[in-house]
Amino acid sequence: MGKHAMRVAMAAIAVGTAMAAAPAFAQDTGLSAGNTAWMLTASASVLMMTIPGVALFYGGMVRKKNVLSTVMHSFATTCLITVIWMVIGYSLAFTEGTSFIGGLGMIFLGGLTPEAMRGSIPETVFMIFQMSFAIITAALITGAVAERMKFSALLLFLGLWSVLVYSPVAYWVWGGGFLGDAGVLDFAGGTVVHVNSGVAALVAAIMLGKRIGYGTENLAPHNVVLTLTGAALLWIGWFGFNAGSANAADGTAGMALVVTQIAPASAALAWMFAEWITHGKPSVLGIASGAISGLAAVTPASGFVGPGGALAIGLISGVICFWGASWLKRAFGYDDCLDVFAIHGLGGITGAVLTGVFAVEAIGGTPGAIEGNVEQIATQLLGVLVTIVYCASVTFVLLRLIELAMGIRVEAQQEYEGLDIALHGESVT
Repeated sequence: MGKHAMRVAMAAIAVGTAMAAAPAFAQDTGLSAGNTAWMLTASASVLMMTIPGVALFYGGMVRKKNVLSTVMHSFATTCLITVIWMVIGYSLAFTEGTSFIGGLGMIFLGGLTPEAMRGSIPETVFMIFQMSFAIITAALITGAVAERMKFSALLLFLGLWSVLVYSPVAYWVWGGGFLGDAGVLDFAGGTVVHVNSGVAALVAAIMLGKRIGYGTENLAPHNVVLTLTGAALLWIGWFGFNAGSANAADGTAGMALVVTQIAPASAALAWMFAEWITHGKPSVLGIASGAISGLAAVTPASGFVGPGGALAIGLISGVICFWGASWLKRAFGYDDCLDVFAIHGLGGITGAVLTGVFAVEAIGGTPGAIEGNVEQIATQLLGVLVTIVYCASVTFVLLRLIELAMGIRVEAQQEYEGLDIALHGESVT
């Protein structure tokens, strides 16, 4: 054999040996490069849902004099919750503790190393993915308090709320707490994200009171194009939100992706036709809101139902959330100005309960009522009711204490002037 042929043969042996060694390393550590790559992508997608998704969705729905204040809410919340999650939120939600709260073993992310694993992905990636959930949950609440809440009070409230409400509920469902042990199904955050944020938004809206001019002045959105753009970004990012909750690039993620497309499409149509029949015209704001309500509703179900279940969940949630935004709010007289409770609260409740109806054992391992497991509906209601009672109670106490300490609402003159100028010294010309 010539020298050149010998070198080629030796190189081939070396490459073959290296390729054989790689799977052994992956098997020894449990690391899956494919799962990790997907979860990195999903994490970025969920972060995109807040900035720019929620920022634009909410920013277009307020009056022009408050648009910068509203987008500031989403951006500042992203920064604030990132730090809080790093300091204590992740530890409380995802480290071993009691049945009610996680431990303090990972405050300041102590012990987080490149080698630490969560299943087949690095714990660093899992932590960031879950951080993006904590961020958007807090950011969703801001839609109910837009145009009238003090920025300082909002930051204090969201910081405390994330620690005292979001992290415990996340632990109850996903971190080893009592709701998960009870069999509550919540694949990607129906209770943890949407019921939580929707209920907190409702309590905050009631405690703040109505905007000046509510019911007598034109408080219409200043730019629905921004809102539609934000809704589109939310829809796209939601694939990472739901399919990413599989923590793997597998068939469960694929089915979650499918139902995450079907549910918002059917909900958007349901809202559109309900509005068309009721008010005579289908609005752009309505179809966008309908899509988001369907996304909220399918979130808890996304790893447990099939396409037919997703279609039903979307249709039902679209009608219920439209009813919440168009009738319920007026009937009770609260000013949830961007319909956070109607879309996320009612959407999350509807989806959580219907998960108990449409869950398919062959997909998520647990049958629903259609497959004979009627008890699952009661289990889902337990998760919803516990979340509502706990979230509403703590939210009320936090806002009341902040109100006593520093006030929660801007002065009337600031509200007339607009929060962009009054609180941030800027304006959109």
